[in-house]
Amino acid sequence: MGDKLELKFDDKGLITAVVQDDETHDVLMVGWMNEEAVRKTLQTGRTTFYSRSRGKLWVKGEESGHVQAVKSVRVDCDQDALLIGVEQTGGACHLGYRSCFFREVDRKGNMRILAERLFDPDEVYGKGE
Repeated sequence: MGDKLELKFDDKGLITAVVQDDETHDVLMVGWMNEEAVRKTLQTGRTTFYSRSRGKLWVKGEESGHVQAVKSVRVDCDQDALLIGVEQTGGACHLGYRSCFFREVDRKGNMRILAERLFDPDEVYGKGE
């Protein structure tokens, strides 16, 4: 039998959640969870995050339909970060890419886009960035 989960949340009650494709291990996104978001993620099998800008919970894919089915949840050695393995439907990035990490930076500080957009965020969210 394993140990009881005891997470270390920061002074704002949040913990970093790194979301990774369960098969390819590509990092898809990073989000924040409070205790309730962690509980809902574990109970529902859908990633639930805490929006720092909106001050409320949100479920990945609730607007776009690009949901994440949770396959595994790991906690780091300090118990202050989560690694969540998911099966991603559609893109994880709100800008239309499969991963939020679609840009590469070279040693001179120049960025280049590595991927193609999967969807138009204007069509999905009614707004773009």
